[in-house]
Amino acid sequence: MTASYASVGEGHHRHTGRHRPAARVDPLAARRAPDDPPWDVYLTGDVFLDIVFTGLDSAPVRGTESWARGMGSSPGGVANMATALARLGLRTSLAAAFGDDHYGEYCWDALAHGEGIDLSTSRTVPGWHSSVTVSMAYEGERTMVSHGHEPPPEEPAPEFPPHARAAVASLTPGRSAPWIAQAASRGTRVFADVGWDDTGAWDLAGLTDLEHCEAFLPNAEEAMRYTGEACPRAAAHALTAHVPLAVVTLGADGAYAVDRRTGESAEVPAIAVEALDPTGAGDVFVAGFVTGTLADWPLADRLAFAGLTAALSVQEFGGSLSAPGWSEIAAWWRKVQSVPGQDPEALRRYAFLERLLPALLPEAQDAAPWPLRRAVPTIGFGRSA
Repeated sequence: MTASYASVGEGHHRHTGRHRPAARVDPLAARRAPDDPPWDVYLTGDVFLDIVFTGLDSAPVRGTESWARGMGSSPGGVANMATALARLGLRTSLAAAFGDDHYGEYCWDALAHGEGIDLSTSRTVPGWHSSVTVSMAYEGERTMVSHGHEPPPEEPAPEFPPHARAAVASLTPGRSAPWIAQAASRGTRVFADVGWDDTGAWDLAGLTDLEHCEAFLPNAEEAMRYTGEACPRAAAHALTAHVPLAVVTLGADGAYAVDRRTGESAEVPAIAVEALDPTGAGDVFVAGFVTGTLADWPLADRLAFAGLTAALSVQEFGGSLSAPGWSEIAAWWRKVQSVPGQDPEALRRYAFLERLLPALLPEAQDAAPWPLRRAVPTIGFGRSA
């Protein structure tokens, strides 16, 4: 990937209370049928209110006050993934517990009305306040402080999840989530990620729901620890003994994937960008990969698309706030093709976008230098804003 990719679309852009309607692309249009499930993707988890400070020159120092040049507020936690999926045109259903406070009301409104996410299986919990995370981004990293209370045990996942083409699950070592097996038994394709194993066991047998999953998407460190392999690519191959499709993210080196059923493997380099805020980038990557998989794209195209959406997301602040839509993708593709001396091989890697974006390219030509995001950085303006 040539350095000129990094020069396109970078930097901090002003978010306003008004925006153009987002361009819509249905990546599954050619595959839809009357008897399809009502939802493309189902997911469940905890919603946080994220308050993100950016533009810090360094980490805050004890006893001093630091001023940030940028700030954003948005639904976080599982909302990062749900928003990324919805902005890519997938019909998304989320089951989550929302606090019975203004923060919870804001998050519900932002997801249901701002992003078009189905919340029919979500609940507002009386007397329970929203979980909050404050994130400070600097030097390409982030530091977070969170506060929240455990929701009632029956919240938020319903016993019988709605029928969907796919589901995204976050696996927890040593703990099973009954809805995953229930969804898989109905033909839902389950894509799983995993967090850091605080127990230090790193035992794949502890990920009991992995047997119900179609794809597993750990990062390189997680993959190597779970398999005992010294190389992330070898770890990806080892994981296919437990799940049909293994995708290992390699950080600045991109991503590598192996499909046991077809014998296919693919590796795509990362797009070099200057990250403003990495919050939610992993969720955006998974959303891009799920989109390409449901659309039945070649494995390498799925990896390239997932990496592209993640790269676009880190150039804006916030998790769900920064998830790109098709307008941003179209504008990026138009811009990189206009860069003098662009590497032809790098352009060919993303040429599959041509068949997806023809209706959007004229709009991108007439747009501002970079399309505005579809969310505002603060909790909410007055109705007249």
